[in-house]
Amino acid sequence: MIERSSIEISLSDIAQKSGANAALVKYHFGNKDGLLLALLARDAATEMSNLEYLLAQPITATAKLKLHIGGIIRAYHRFPYMNRLIHYLLHESEAGSADEVSKFFVAPLLDFHRRLLAEGVSRGEFRQTDPVLFYTSLIGACDHLFFGRHAMSRATGVGPVTEEVCRQYIKHMETLICGGILTQAGEAAAAG
Repeated sequence: MIERSSIEISLSDIAQKSGANAALVKYHFGNKDGLLLALLARDAATEMSNLEYLLAQPITATAKLKLHIGGIIRAYHRFPYMNRLIHYLLHESEAGSADEVSKFFVAPLLDFHRRLLAEGVSRGEFRQTDPVLFYTSLIGACDHLFFGRHAMSRATGVGPVTEEVCRQYIKHMETLICGGILTQAGEAAAAG
């Protein structure tokens, strides 16, 4: 998927690349959607455990927010197929796959946002912010950077998402999001 910049691959392509028998791949995963769901579940599990670790850190909510913004953008960059895979499994595959993605990716991420935002509000760092709108803003912004990059490339000639583009985008999103939700106390926490 990374080599082709596409999730349009067959089980035989996967079997050939991995050196496994296509029938064995089908036996373990059932079909292509089963394999793609297992791949996303594996990658999401790692990222979700990082969220719990981040929440437990003895740092300001503002610092956690900035680390989360950077982490989300880096995860999309590290797993370039993740965004397309999420779209495919949520919108183009069977309903059971969409339900599973909602359970292991969307719901835990929304819950993390709810808890992080509540922590920031209780510490006086954040303004009241709707977690669903926050999720939509952050994930939507990442979505467009990575999924919409092809359209932007055609329209404006921008290149691929490089490490430098990621660093610039992280700073941009920190400024954009923090500028919208930080209170004066939160701004002080961000500065110090």
